[in-house]
Amino acid sequence: MKVEANMKAPDFEALDQEGKPHKLADYAGKYVLLYFYPKDDTPGCTVEACSIRDNYGELKKHLEIIGVSADTEASHKKFAQKYNLPFTLLADADKKIISAYGADGVIMKKRVSFLIGPEGIIVKVYEKVVPADHVRQILADMQAR
Repeated sequence: MKVEANMKAPDFEALDQEGKPHKLADYAGKYVLLYFYPKDDTPGCTVEACSIRDNYGELKKHLEIIGVSADTEASHKKFAQKYNLPFTLLADADKKIISAYGADGVIMKKRVSFLIGPEGIIVKVYEKVVPADHVRQILADMQAR
């Protein structure tokens, strides 16, 4: 299924890098950037994560950030500690969230992100994300709201 703007965001439940459970419902009333990436601690994924980290203060004024990959909690924890990542990384080893969002291409090194509005509706889909430019796009979109 292709998930598109104006659709209800598929619910999810998964553990983060600290073993804490997260559900989409936990973020009701807030904007959420759900970003899918191929693999922890690889060049493009590190650029994207560090760009988010470096702009986290500004991003946090507008939305919550959740990264998702098929890596394990332990891998996420190591990645987050190595680069001092202050945001949530969800472990989706069974690929349920990846499949629910139609982000299966992430396994093939394609990045995609979903901007979810406070009512749980997808506001924007960022396809073919360029890691170094993504934060600029997100901030521009949030400042326009």
